[in-house]
Amino acid sequence: MAKDLSKILVIDLEATCWPKEPPAGEQSEIIEIGLCVVDTKSCQRTEKRGLLVKPTKSQISPFCTELTTITSEMVAQAPSFPKALQILKKEYGAKSCLWASWGDYDRRQFERQCQSDKVGYPFGPTHLNVKNLFALSHKLKREVGVAKAFEILGWEMEGTHHRGIDDAWNIGRVLGYLLKSLQVQALGS
Repeated sequence: MAKDLSKILVIDLEATCWPKEPPAGEQSEIIEIGLCVVDTKSCQRTEKRGLLVKPTKSQISPFCTELTTITSEMVAQAPSFPKALQILKKEYGAKSCLWASWGDYDRRQFERQCQSDKVGYPFGPTHLNVKNLFALSHKLKREVGVAKAFEILGWEMEGTHHRGIDDAWNIGRVLGYLLKSLQVQALGS
């Protein structure tokens, strides 16, 4: 399968969580797949979407709702994890394009849940860690969170922090900025 380099899928996940360890018999599961499509030619965000996902091995805790604003009622009629993966593959061509996230948490969570649910990984082998790229491009001594990156850039975050749809959109903005910077540097060489 040929790689589609015309776009990058920026993904940000929200998952069931607790203040400490999960309750007995429960495990962290994806409850929202936020995505933003970044056009690599224009370096612009072209689409944003939030896919809510119904958990099957855990409950949404009050702590999780406070952090993400996602409630059990919101995901009650949401698609299952395998159905959400089908949307990523069919509607966004996830297997054939580069995907990106802020750090490695999202990649590892997809890998864990795909293995746990015995479903195929929805992406190709290439993942871009925007958190690494941002730290390197700004010559930082360590990686920073999305909110700190926005502070460094002098930008205001859009939407609700810790909602996948909004975080993916914000990460997409940073990625577009970094891509544009690379293009400008390449032209100047």
